[in-house]
Amino acid sequence: MSAETRPGAAACTTKGWFAAHKWLILRRLSQFSVIGLFLLGPLAGIWFIKGNLASSLILDTVPLSDPFVLLQTMFAGHLPETTALTGAAIVLVAYALVGGRAYCSWVCPVNVVTDVAAWARRRLDLRGGVRINRRTRYWVLAMVPVAAVATGVIAWELVNPVTLTFRAIVFGAGAAWMVVLAVFLYDLFVAERGWCGHLCPMGAFYSIVGTVSLVRVSARDRGACDSCMDCYAICPEPQVLSPAVRGGETGAGPVVLSPNCTNCGRCIDVCAPDVFAFTTRFNTEVDDGDKAQPEVMRKAA
Repeated sequence: MSAETRPGAAACTTKGWFAAHKWLILRRLSQFSVIGLFLLGPLAGIWFIKGNLASSLILDTVPLSDPFVLLQTMFAGHLPETTALTGAAIVLVAYALVGGRAYCSWVCPVNVVTDVAAWARRRLDLRGGVRINRRTRYWVLAMVPVAAVATGVIAWELVNPVTLTFRAIVFGAGAAWMVVLAVFLYDLFVAERGWCGHLCPMGAFYSIVGTVSLVRVSARDRGACDSCMDCYAICPEPQVLSPAVRGGETGAGPVVLSPNCTNCGRCIDVCAPDVFAFTTRFNTEVDDGDKAQPEVMRKAA
């Protein structure tokens, strides 16, 4: 793939490099800052936050608990403490507002691994691979509490790539790095966006949380779309874009309402005519223009 045909090349030319990578940079800062805050304690003795991604305490005051892990704990037959329930409630409310799968793109350390794999696939022009139904992640999600009931422990966390990646980075756990490598190689050679987009039960769980989320991406200026397809090429969940972008044909609104949108902002970055923007689910203003979407857009849907 040449530099001219890479997703976002036109945006770099028209908007400048920073504007074409703004949301990607902010996401990386967010992801690395989360890890950095956890590292401040053991490395510098500054305990702004204690714990891990599953359960933590900010400034010894504000509890945060991963509701997905808490749910497993309950299915395993353990009654959570009030602090854990409070922490889970705080997290649920937060992601119900900003978008459940914002966890995947703004916090989860595995996202960095799978994004690098996707970038490498484009650079190496690797195509094809195993096709997995995206609904598979919901079947995996359904099996997680079953495993907890059957074993009496939060069994999924023993193999969860998110937990193991965090452990590898923060604690330097050697075996955990093998799981990180396995996810990278799986996404690179076996299935494009195979882990996050098709299998990860945490992503499935947070998509359910984000069903009613307030913050959304909108194709508010879809009339300016030039059908370059860069947004589809770069989006980790490209199927979520079609209703909003093709709304002029189908009557759908401009807001991306799919709970599987990760609110990563990359479609905003790489779009040269600035079709997309962050807004709220209630902002349905749109410029459809007079331009009908061509056949290539219909096929992408």
